[in-house]
Amino acid sequence: MTTETVAVTGMTCEHCVASVTEEVSELAGVTGVAVDLVPGGSSTVTVTSDAPLDDEALRGAIAEAGYEVVAR
Repeated sequence: MTTETVAVTGMTCEHCVASVTEEVSELAGVTGVAVDLVPGGSSTVTVTSDAPLDDEALRGAIAEAGYEVVAR
């Protein structure tokens, strides 16, 4: 099992958290998603998975939710 953490901008509310959680949870192997919401700043998204995630897939899932990864 692996854990990866990324900083995400643009998230402002619990709806944002739900959107990111839903999109990231659909990636193969993901077993958990936790978001530390910082409205107007960089929120932290921690993803637990069975194996390391493809960076582009993770960024794509977060972009699909409408947000941007700023650091990994």
